[in-house]
Amino acid sequence: MDRPARVALVAGEPSGDGIAAPLVAQLRERLPGAQLFGIGGPLMQGQGLDSWYPMDVLSVRGYVEAARSVPRILAIRRELKARLLAEPPDLFIGVDAPDFNLRLEEALRASGTPTVHYVSPSIWAWRGERIGQVRRSADKVLALFPMEVPLYQKAGVEVEFVGHPLADEVPEHPDRDAAREQMRLPLDAPVFALLPGSRQGELEQHAALFVETAKLLASQMQGARFLVPLTSRATRLQFEQAIYSGGATQVPFTVLFGHAQLAMMAADVSLVASGTATLECALLRRPMVVTYRVPRLTYRIMWPRRYLPWIALPNVLSERFVVPEILQDDATAPNLAQALANLLRDKEVRSRQVSAFERLYRELRQDAARRAADAVIPLLRPHGTASQASTHSAVARLSP
Repeated sequence: MDRPARVALVAGEPSGDGIAAPLVAQLRERLPGAQLFGIGGPLMQGQGLDSWYPMDVLSVRGYVEAARSVPRILAIRRELKARLLAEPPDLFIGVDAPDFNLRLEEALRASGTPTVHYVSPSIWAWRGERIGQVRRSADKVLALFPMEVPLYQKAGVEVEFVGHPLADEVPEHPDRDAAREQMRLPLDAPVFALLPGSRQGELEQHAALFVETAKLLASQMQGARFLVPLTSRATRLQFEQAIYSGGATQVPFTVLFGHAQLAMMAADVSLVASGTATLECALLRRPMVVTYRVPRLTYRIMWPRRYLPWIALPNVLSERFVVPEILQDDATAPNLAQALANLLRDKEVRSRQVSAFERLYRELRQDAARRAADAVIPLLRPHGTASQASTHSAVARLSP
């Protein structure tokens, strides 16, 4: 007697949560009664995922930051691996988080569970050797960017370009004035969106820097406004503390819970900490300056290992410096304020950015959730009632 499909999904950070949530919705619609479980954030849970662990435990970046969380992360992976091997899902989908997901996928694939890795690791940027791990771990890779496909094909990995879910979600014609009216902002004021990151570790690096940058701009531009969309209560408190510590209580900040797209649409120029938010801003076709800081030791370890001269996704995808990148020691408040002011005043440069962003938008808008569901559903193994023998076999494979 057939039973509903059982699909496990694991996302490790807010960007993965946003990417996977539309796929969860598609699976819920196209697999009636399916059990969807694993690890996900509020967006995936809102579409029906049963999250067994809090996603934010996995949301770390860089060697130094990750080291603090390693024991708990490894414990969660051991527990999750044991549980999934004991009761194998009909399909496992790892969403980004390659350091967590690839080893888990490898163990499940070896036990007979079909596996998908959704969001290619950045093998084109650094750690290209991970493509061997991907080959061992995933029956199929779902690529967000077209330039990733030939890399996997050359390595003998089944791959499908599905597009980027963000391109499907953003408005086809972003309306700056409507966004300002919604936020009750003057149509003629200089407005800046400040996106310092989604993790507390990123706020530790960027909050004071972004506050000081806003102070400088406010002193130079009459009527300037600053929109700061943040993803959690913890990061909001961090930024508000930076405002008080930086003596910037008179600067006209509007600190928001979420609403990043609205803030970027309303802004003339955005200052964005490198990451998925840079792509979101590009897909909204809004001008930006990109910055990023990491702890000094993390920088010394990671920076020499990069393959490309760019870190911001719009630059990587365009294979040129479309947006300025002001990084690490160069990321000072005077430098950032100057770059933002220059971009605000230079209509020609802004127009070139927007034209490049329009090309990216058209290329990545592919109805990603539908294409991803089309790609993964055929991999579902028959999901009749599991036999006692297969259950015993799975339990026997549990690692210590």
